[in-house]
Amino acid sequence: MLGYVLNTHQQWMCKQLSERGYVVGRQTAVTDSGPDIQDAVKDAIPRADLILVTGGLGPTSDDRTRDMIAQLLRRNLREDVEIVRYIEGFFTRRNRPIPVSTRVQAMVPEGAVVLMNQYGTAPGLVMEYNSGSGVLIMLPGPPRELRPMFIDQALPFIEKRFGKAENFACTVFKTAGIGESFLEERIAAAIAPLEKAGLEVGYCARVGEVDLRLIARGSRASELVSEAEEIAQSLLRGFIYGKEPDQLDSVIVRSLTERKKTLALAESCTGGYIANRITNVPGASAVLLAGVVTYSNEAKERFIGVSAETLAKNGAVSEPVAREMAEGVRRETGADYALSATGIAGPTGGTPEKPVGTVFIGFASERETLVKKFLNQYDRETFKFLTSQQALDLLRRKVMQLE
Repeated sequence: MLGYVLNTHQQWMCKQLSERGYVVGRQTAVTDSGPDIQDAVKDAIPRADLILVTGGLGPTSDDRTRDMIAQLLRRNLREDVEIVRYIEGFFTRRNRPIPVSTRVQAMVPEGAVVLMNQYGTAPGLVMEYNSGSGVLIMLPGPPRELRPMFIDQALPFIEKRFGKAENFACTVFKTAGIGESFLEERIAAAIAPLEKAGLEVGYCARVGEVDLRLIARGSRASELVSEAEEIAQSLLRGFIYGKEPDQLDSVIVRSLTERKKTLALAESCTGGYIANRITNVPGASAVLLAGVVTYSNEAKERFIGVSAETLAKNGAVSEPVAREMAEGVRRETGADYALSATGIAGPTGGTPEKPVGTVFIGFASERETLVKKFLNQYDRETFKFLTSQQALDLLRRKVMQLE
């Protein structure tokens, strides 16, 4: 709640549930205070059949979830001998002393089902409410403990208790190079009849890309989503780069690998961001020959052969320099393709002719060299990411011969 920790649990668990056809009605985040925890659960009990609670099951003073929920549901806590033995074994196997405080994790509310923790000491707990019509599942906070427990124990329990959800189909297309409103305009009329038949269409815009969600439930779920996919692929050709969980950098590495092609990078304003994204993908060594961060004019001249005359005449942030950067790094490395980026990340350094956010992205291959100009007026980090996205999308289009 202080903003220091990103809450990834809600997104991850909602995705696991929605993929199985279970609809999540509400997400709530609260502080570690007892009244807030109780109020959140108390508010959910009348309207929810299933309540998932994460965190607050550990041994420290701020781990209050177990106690507060037991108190709310009027259940006494009793020490579970099996959990005590498990905790003792956990520390013994690691040759570590057993902190006295860890024993509190063996306190289990009456009637609760215990979910053993393979990767930590805090067990998960399953409790019924509303005379057994509802189920509350408490899960530990650390992702490396929560995720396997959720997949291996909580989900099977949910499916057994509530049965398989209704037929459910979902496709998420990943797009780049088109804005959310323009994307909707392209497909809205064609897809409208399917929406009337029960298709749900959603758009999620983020920096440099837009997700298109196609969802359907019921007996015609697969049919509706399949028809919508055909429409989207036809009308958004060139903009769709993959499906969830694809990322643009992984698509690039896969495409280059399949074609046995190589890549070189010359970066200035992005400071190696493009190379970082490519090398985050397993198998990148098969395609990326080299990446150079030629931040200064001297480096541009020395390492990739940008001419001093071009720099003096046009400035480092210019179409001719981006062109020579791409051609130079390709020449020096022998790569099949090369990308370059030079721009003004800001917040200072702009001019009326070249305001902050101006960036030139170069592409070079055996067949051609081209440069595209963009205006990315964001903070430095966002500027760098968006520029890398634009560069990778340009490369994708060229490699796949989409333009």
